[in-house]
Amino acid sequence: MASNAWVSLAIVLATLLGTDAADPDITSDFIVTDGVTPDAEFFTFKGLKQALRGAPRDAPFKVTKASQGEFPALMGLSVSYAALQFAPGGINAPHTHPRSAELLLVVQGWLEVGLVDSNNTLFTQALRTGDLFVFPKGLVHFQVNKDSRYPAVALSAFGSANAGTVSLPKTLFGSGIDKDVLAKSFKTDALTIDKLVSAAAMG
Repeated sequence: MASNAWVSLAIVLATLLGTDAADPDITSDFIVTDGVTPDAEFFTFKGLKQALRGAPRDAPFKVTKASQGEFPALMGLSVSYAALQFAPGGINAPHTHPRSAELLLVVQGWLEVGLVDSNNTLFTQALRTGDLFVFPKGLVHFQVNKDSRYPAVALSAFGSANAGTVSLPKTLFGSGIDKDVLAKSFKTDALTIDKLVSAAAMG
């Protein structure tokens, strides 16, 4: 009898975990936080203008988000944007988005992009202005501007108001995971891990 309960619980958990995770549906037209009266300004975001004007001023790569944190009108609407600015040689390091796929549009210059699927297959593509590339939800991917002279700019659309970003270098080497665990996992020595941890802390 008890084993039947465990089997039932396992089926329920598998069903819940197997459902397509997405932003929950809302039961109103939109969500407004307490004390806010919606008007046209509530539905307007003007924070991407500078990000569409070429190279970032202070770093090789810069992302400017328009997600629910920056644009509260998106809460519950399952959409968001990000503007990606790449200086010559700039890179958006390998990362994942746990809550959404990403649809990237190159609007200036060109980028090399890539993703790795769950079979460890690498897919890469050179994208020119006007090209689109989709990164499936949860898969490791990256973008790099291999042009040594000109910047690149891209827009990314997400099917979540908060897609989340897990940067692999920062997560692995900047989160405080024990260095011995990292050294054994990467089959290397502690000195190499120390260098990687120091690099993650700097950037």
